[in-house]
Amino acid sequence: MFETLFSIVAPVLICAAIGYGWARAGRPYNTEMVTHLVSTVGVPCLVFTTLVNVDIDLHALARMAGATFAAIFAMGAIGAAILMLWGQSVRAFLPTLVFPNTGNMGLPLALLAFGDEGMALAVAYFTVCIIFQFTVGVAVSSGVTSPTALMRVPTIYAMIIALIFKVSQTAVPAWAGNTIEILSGFTIPLMLITLGISLQQLKIGDLGKSLVLALIRLLMGFAVGLALAEVFGFDGAMKGVLILQSTLPVAVFNYLFAARYQTDPETVAGAVVLSTVMSFATLPVLMWFVL
Repeated sequence: MFETLFSIVAPVLICAAIGYGWARAGRPYNTEMVTHLVSTVGVPCLVFTTLVNVDIDLHALARMAGATFAAIFAMGAIGAAILMLWGQSVRAFLPTLVFPNTGNMGLPLALLAFGDEGMALAVAYFTVCIIFQFTVGVAVSSGVTSPTALMRVPTIYAMIIALIFKVSQTAVPAWAGNTIEILSGFTIPLMLITLGISLQQLKIGDLGKSLVLALIRLLMGFAVGLALAEVFGFDGAMKGVLILQSTLPVAVFNYLFAARYQTDPETVAGAVVLSTVMSFATLPVLMWFVL
């Protein structure tokens, strides 16, 4: 069991450590360029090739999407209540509590733990998260609703096109399938390396508040994921992926939005770093629980 857990967690830690060490050494790395490349090319290709090639029931993907919607709603309601009782800004910190790192960490962990089926389910969770993060999340952080924000997320189009191919049982042309699969290959390594670089570069603010936010994110996510797995009657990979994705640390995108809209970015950065460090420490236990 230890060898199995180590084989799942080690690649994530090693890739993130490479990024951290690269940044620590002061070597050049265009984080903005890589982030845009991954989000506009790599992730859409990964979503497309995963959904088209994996042998999984579309009903299972729909159930996971529904459970993800419920998880985000539950974490939003609980998180807002906690922040108001605590006397903290909902606008500044609610996205930090609601949106976990389902991309950089969630996708590779699900793939390593549950194989192609887990990857497809994790993609469903990730896609729903992206939809909400770039609409509701941006609206909360900025104070302005932007319905057009969703139109600028390439992952949505990749998912729709992949589902059209899958539902119609149309074969993807070999040249297109091979090209997309090659492009999808750089996504996970670059996401993990960029995560490590981001952790080294973030400027941390109020550590006490950041620590509390980090603890709430991890504990609330686990409780919501576990409860909803029971409510939806999930088992096997579906239960594992739902709990895993819900329990992950604060997404780096939350810091980017906090910096853009000046909603206490240094405290959010602290929550990102501390929740990620704690998550690295607790990952073996979490993986043991979901496997």
